[in-house]
Parts: sequence; C-alpha cells; structure tokens
Amino acid sequence: MDMPTLTIGSRTARLPIVQGGMAVRISLSPLASAVAEAGGVGVIAGSGLSVTELAEEVSRARAATEGVIGVNVMVAVRIFKELVQAAIAEGADVIIAGAGFSRDVFGWCKDAGVECVPIVGSARVAKLAERFGASAVVVEGVDAGGHLGTDRHVDDLLPEILDAVDIPVIAAGGIATGADIKRMLDAGAAGVQMGSRFVGTQECSASDAFKAMYVAATEDDIVLTRSPVGLPGRAIVNPFTERLARGDYPAIERCRACLKECGKEYCIISALERSQQGDVTTGLVFAGTSAARVTDVLPVAIVMERLVEEWRDAEGGASR
Repeated sequence: MDMPTLTIGSRTARLPIVQGGMAVRISLSPLASAVAEAGGVGVIAGSGLSVTELAEEVSRARAATEGVIGVNVMVAVRIFKELVQAAIAEGADVIIAGAGFSRDVFGWCKDAGVECVPIVGSARVAKLAERFGASAVVVEGVDAGGHLGTDRHVDDLLPEILDAVDIPVIAAGGIATGADIKRMLDAGAAGVQMGSRFVGTQECSASDAFKAMYVAATEDDIVLTRSPVGLPGRAIVNPFTERLARGDYPAIERCRACLKECGKEYCIISALERSQQGDVTTGLVFAGTSAARVTDVLPVAIVMERLVEEWRDAEGGASR
C-alpha cells in the first residue's frame, strides 16, 4: 500500500508531505535536501537570511537531490522580492509565501516556470490566490508554530477552502503522525505540511538545546506570544516568553530594518537567532502544538519511514 503522491503544478513529490519552512535558520539545505531525497517536498526558510545566504542554501540543496525543493519567504520581510528572485535563480521548484499576501510573486513565479504556493487562513484569500495563479495553497490552522494568521483549527478551515478552490490544498498545523496525515487526506487535502516534527531530526539546523526543548515540551509548555510582526506567535514557554507576557520587552540594540512593518517591541530576528544558536533562555523558540509529540531526534529518512508506516497502520485499521 503506497501513500498518494503530491502534485503541485508541474512538480510531483513521491509522498504528500511538505516539510515546513522554519525561520530563522532552522530549515536550511541539509534538512530540505534530506526530506526531498526521502520523497517529500523539502523547504528552506528564506526569512532572516541575506540574499547571498539563501542563494547558497538553495544551490547546496539543489546539488544534493533531484527531489522537489521549495523556499518559504515571509511577505512581511523587507527584501521579499530579492529573496524570492534569488531562490528562483538557483533552481527552487516551489515558492511558499506567508505572513502577508503578495500579488507580484505570482508573476515572478509564472515567468520563471516555478510553482507559487501561498499560505492562507481563509476561503476568501484562497480564492484570491487561485485567481492570481497559485499552483496550490497551504491552509494553516492555529496549531501551527511561528506566526499565525488565524485562530481556527485546520480541521475547521479545510472544508471551507476545499469548497472554495479547485487547486490542491495542503493542510498544516498540529500534524505530527501518519495517522494525522491520513485524517487530512481523508478530509480532502492533497497533502500536509509538517514543521515541528522535522525539528526533531539530525539534519535540522537548530541547536541541540533548541531540539531538546521540543523533546521535553508538554502541551502546557506551548503558548501564544507577542511578535513585532503584528501577528501572534506560537512558541515554547521559557524565560523570554514569560518576559514578553509581562510587557517587559528587551531593548533593540541595533535595528536591521528586516521587516516592512515592525512594532519594534523587541527585535524578533535577534531572539530567533539566539535560540537557533543555543540560547533558549533569552531566545524565542517557535513551535507548533505538535512539538509536544516530538519525543526523539532521528535522521530524516527514519522519520519519513515512520510516517509512512503510521499512515499504513491507520489505513489498515480503517479498512478492517
């Protein structure tokens, strides 16, 4: 019994699993290429990288696999256009855009023969994306990690968006197991996007301390927190999130003008960089609710095999 494939425009992945693009520097070429090589869609997070850094990451991933490679860039970042165009130039197959909506990105992708996949949180935005030429959409529910564009669960959003569009819909938010994948596919999704589960892999570029936070986290440890991007964020509770909850924002030592609009309560890129490098006390550890179900750190190939076996077990149980 084989899992369904996932086709996004002209690109087809052997497995319907998209690895979430996690910034800053959590999802880089080692993780993306390993997922793509194992049959999924591997995704590099471009937000927080320079144009040169992103180009190098895409080039490394492209050299390591013939599988499907995507790049996720937040529309909210100031150099959104430059990052997208660098990813396209280096051979990315798919551009995933979230934290805002850009009409221009559809044209850039179409001109280059690259698939454009916006992240959406409503049927209205999904319809708009299809009208502009999206190859697929990711519907991301409130259980996702990082910045959140909705307060609704993916199970509630998915039927509405499936009714609204004819392009493939990829479900995201709180998905951690093969049984979760089966539930989403049975509900009509063409595939799933999973971020937090891939933090618990050897190829993920997060620090060991960052990964250990995931392995130790319980459901009660995963909270909503404030972000200067203007959207709520989901993270693992630590002294930094507790400080934010008190309204005690650390001073910005040097503004890098990384966002088009920033509330300037604190420097989020610095907070994310600190945690990626191992400072999980004064850094921000973004995570989805499914981080509470990450119990070990394994090679990507083993994680993918487990997901397939869990899906098969769930399929077999349903058919009995």
